[in-house]
Amino acid sequence: MAQRYFFKDINDLECLEKTKLCVFSSHFKETTMAAVAYKEIEKMQENAQGKEPGDVYFPAEGKLASKKLEQGGLKPIDRLVVGIARVTWQFFKLVNKIHQGKPFQPRWAPAPLLKKKERTFPQFGWPRETDSLCPRCIKEAREAIVSGAEDYTYLINENPGEIKAMIVEKEGKILMVKDCPKHGHFEDVMSIDPDFLKRIEKLYPGRDFKSPLTNLRNHGTSSIQYGRGSVLTVDLTNRCNMMCDPCFMDANQVGYVHELSWDEIKEILDNSLKIKPRRQMSVQFSGGEPTLSPHFIEAVRYAKEVGYFSVQAATNGIRFAEDPQFAQQAFDAGMRIAYLQFDGIGNENNAHRKISNLFDAKLKAITNLANVGIDVVLVVTIVNTINDHQIGPIIDFAIQNSDKVTFVSFQPVSFTGRDEDVDDETRKKQRYTLSHLAHDVKKQTGISEPLRDWFPLSAAGPFSDLADMLQGPDKDWGNLKCGCHPNCGTGMGLWVDKKDRAWLPISEFIDVEQLLKDIQDITDACQPPWLTKMEVGAALLKNYKPAKAPRELTLRDFMTKFDKQSGGGLNRKVDYGKGFERKKDRWLLMFVAGMWFQDLFNYDFRRTEMCIIPYATQLGEVSFCAYNTGVGWRQIIENMFKNASVGDWYKKYGRHSVFAGNRPMPLPDWSHEVRLPAQEAERLKHASGGCGEGCGCHEVI
Repeated sequence: MAQRYFFKDINDLECLEKTKLCVFSSHFKETTMAAVAYKEIEKMQENAQGKEPGDVYFPAEGKLASKKLEQGGLKPIDRLVVGIARVTWQFFKLVNKIHQGKPFQPRWAPAPLLKKKERTFPQFGWPRETDSLCPRCIKEAREAIVSGAEDYTYLINENPGEIKAMIVEKEGKILMVKDCPKHGHFEDVMSIDPDFLKRIEKLYPGRDFKSPLTNLRNHGTSSIQYGRGSVLTVDLTNRCNMMCDPCFMDANQVGYVHELSWDEIKEILDNSLKIKPRRQMSVQFSGGEPTLSPHFIEAVRYAKEVGYFSVQAATNGIRFAEDPQFAQQAFDAGMRIAYLQFDGIGNENNAHRKISNLFDAKLKAITNLANVGIDVVLVVTIVNTINDHQIGPIIDFAIQNSDKVTFVSFQPVSFTGRDEDVDDETRKKQRYTLSHLAHDVKKQTGISEPLRDWFPLSAAGPFSDLADMLQGPDKDWGNLKCGCHPNCGTGMGLWVDKKDRAWLPISEFIDVEQLLKDIQDITDACQPPWLTKMEVGAALLKNYKPAKAPRELTLRDFMTKFDKQSGGGLNRKVDYGKGFERKKDRWLLMFVAGMWFQDLFNYDFRRTEMCIIPYATQLGEVSFCAYNTGVGWRQIIENMFKNASVGDWYKKYGRHSVFAGNRPMPLPDWSHEVRLPAQEAERLKHASGGCGEGCGCHEVI
């Protein structure tokens, strides 16, 4: 039987790819006719690239399928406005030099707003000494507390397991090295690029207010000492419907259930609002899998009602994939962001999560979440030699689906929880750092420069300071501020055209580093709000490069986008809405970030005391890393407040579903609204019943 191929539209990339696959897989693939047909189809694909896109895209090795935004254009008005702004800026600089206002003390702050010269800094550079932990001693101390041989206050009063560590440069890498008198020598890599780490530390803007010691923040040397934090994390349950590796909490394996009651959830959320400085915070419900908690929807609603800035869920997405109505209920209750576990493109790149069709479930979850207006953040645990090759494909996927995905958060593996007892050989092979990430983004996408585009997450601090000053002294809450140690998190920004699915690093058309300095100078000057807003406008415009900006981006669009991203500080009269209303504009400022949580081999107390992701527990707020990875407050608190053994829980409440064993999970159907690489789209169509039902890409005669 012969096959005759025809196309509905030679610009239909999906039909072209499916036809190419049909040719390649046919029994004619050895013939000259098939070879010619195959080459012709590839030529058509090249010609079709960049035209009206379908539901698939065509990635290539070392670069994105998503195209780079066209830059430049004449833009005479833009150039004129920028030129005027650069002249005007010199006048503003003179004004600020002659006269500076006095900082006021807002209601929410313990002191007047800080200028940069008044801020404190941890020690940077190398060699430097810091405080760390012996990976063996601290486990012995933790086990003594869990067994009842010691009280938990042993951690607060005695500082068990603490040793000194040195951060040094050796053979082109930055290492942490430390020695325990009892257990010997330990070392691990902090960065594979000293220049990258040096730049990241140089750009740190300084710490926030010192946080007073209270009953809610009293965990000895693990206490958070600076600022309020940005994202309050609340584990609703340690139950999970998966059996992942890696896993922070070793879910489903510890032999007991620790699940917050409704009264405990309310108390934890209420207590958090008392901590000073009283800044706005997001709250992220986590687990285990938070959607297994019977209180999940009510917890979202209550958090929104009492004033949390943004309500999020760190989720594997299974519940949202299974039930679109559950996604609607979560949005109606106030959920804004799904922090979605996502380790690669295709089921094979998620195989370490032990569900054979997990990627297919993610597509369903993304569709259901986006359709109700919940933003999707892809959260990727990167393990060297396991899925580090997926960085480029994941960024490409995010850009192609920028109407649904707003942010990508890469998390280099932390050897804790299920992986705390990793052997040295595996640890060295699988270790991944923020410097690996910056270089892999360049290598796998070709879109960034590690020493130009990447900034510490805390570099955005001057914008928070600016917003604090503009809102005046009478506000009850300060603005959300990310003040983490520069070794904890880095990020870069991509300006994305959601219509054409094209991108441009913002550092190509904005002098980001200079803009941050200018905003800090404006804030330190403490001028009246009307003058401050004029200075901010001039700073934005003078650091804008019309010749390198996206060709179709207007100055008006650029200024509006900045105002929206920064909370509307320049134009308080504009309400940008929420959900679909907020996202209806053409442009997206997509952040590609790296958040590197510590483990026992690279633990640094200077990072812990500046944590911006406090865990809210029955014993107060604990630094993320002190809770999950270092001292191990998680095991101690969960054991102190556990509800029941797993067996007793099952007898009382029944078993919940756990998807594992490399078997598929049931899905309600295969439909989704996500753009996919052509090969992956083809696989999914065959899996859901085969290609060819009216697709028009081929016919059989």
